[in-house]
Amino acid sequence: MAGHDDEHLLHNEIKLLGVLGWVEYRLPIFNWINNAVGTNYPTPKNVNYFWNFGSLAGIALVIQILTGIVLAAHYVPTADGAFASVERIMRDVNYGWLFRYAHANGASLFFAVVYIHLFRNLYYGSYKYPRELLWWLGLIMLILMITTAFMGYVLPWGQMSYWGATVITNLFGAMPIIGDELLLWLWGGFTVGEVLLRGFYSLHYLLAFVIAGLAIVHIWALHQHRSNNPLGIDIKGPQDILPFHPYFTVKDLFGFGIYLIVFALLVFYAPNMLGEPDNYIPADPLQTPAHIVPEWYLLPFYAILRAVPDKLGGVIALALALLVLFAVPWLDTSKVRSARFRPIYKQLFWIFLADVLILGWVGGSPPEGMFITIGQLATVYYFVHFLVLLPIVGKLESPTPLPDSIATAVLEENKRKKARKLPQVGVAPSASHGASSGGGH
Repeated sequence: MAGHDDEHLLHNEIKLLGVLGWVEYRLPIFNWINNAVGTNYPTPKNVNYFWNFGSLAGIALVIQILTGIVLAAHYVPTADGAFASVERIMRDVNYGWLFRYAHANGASLFFAVVYIHLFRNLYYGSYKYPRELLWWLGLIMLILMITTAFMGYVLPWGQMSYWGATVITNLFGAMPIIGDELLLWLWGGFTVGEVLLRGFYSLHYLLAFVIAGLAIVHIWALHQHRSNNPLGIDIKGPQDILPFHPYFTVKDLFGFGIYLIVFALLVFYAPNMLGEPDNYIPADPLQTPAHIVPEWYLLPFYAILRAVPDKLGGVIALALALLVLFAVPWLDTSKVRSARFRPIYKQLFWIFLADVLILGWVGGSPPEGMFITIGQLATVYYFVHFLVLLPIVGKLESPTPLPDSIATAVLEENKRKKARKLPQVGVAPSASHGASSGGGH
């Protein structure tokens, strides 16, 4: 009996062709890939290009890790050598300028992609049951991204790096009881210096791989209940789905092409557009820059931090601004996911987006005059949106009727598009015929 089983297994193995077949029989990795992003992964047929940004975020992360590994090989994490090593990368290392500009601008595009991905989830309700844990994993990665980006911003050891590190790390000193000791331990002395720089360098390198590991878990959680869709309704049957490959891999490749064009334009034509000129000045503990600002993607949080006059209050507000996002699946009391069918929430979403943009504008402006008042009002609305408006609107709003299924909605949309085109096709000959007839008379 055992010999018969062995012959059967051998027969199955022979049917697999080549080296890939040999590997697949022993380690079915290609079948796993096919189930994850191939023909065996069912995807709602109506997902639009906003669903590209999840895969784009993964590509952006890979670019950051690869360019970061090259830069780490030439970087010197010392107070005396950090700035000079960055200049050496730019001037003496073969294609060092390319790797550095790709890494710096890649971080900006990484955040841009992730923020669009985040707001898409807020608009289409992708945080709702049963995807709450998927939402949480994404938020944890966002917090780690912010932490990693801040540490990376310190590494060039220019003026903005040094003073940015001084301002942000000083916030730990606001913690009751343990604040002073924690700050002393973090600095490794009585001021920002080499100990902090070395620590940030090691953590910046390490956290990139932690984010990559969490991204794998994030994808795992996504595949458990599959992707949401613009309608926010569940898959009812095979008529609602298409295989991920080739239909959506093609869309992802198109999005990746657009991403690379924008990436190349930044790297080759405007590499310093999103940076701070002060960071090309070596760190000087005796000369404070006139206006200390973080990178653009941290400006809304920086504005919230500055909106509260008290240092500890600002730290609490900043922490709550991130933590409140974890409660969104429960703060949103509506049973309908997509904002397409929620007329009031749709308006609130755009108001909230404008509020975040205002916070970014205020965060990049000097903390004086009207900017203080606008920042405080925008901060108040940020929390009111989540803690007050979201629960109330979910209870009081009357959503518009949902379609019966994804397939039904797709067919109806196609009919509407055809109906809009048909009159244009039919009217033209009639009009021209009437004109010619009139001319004949």
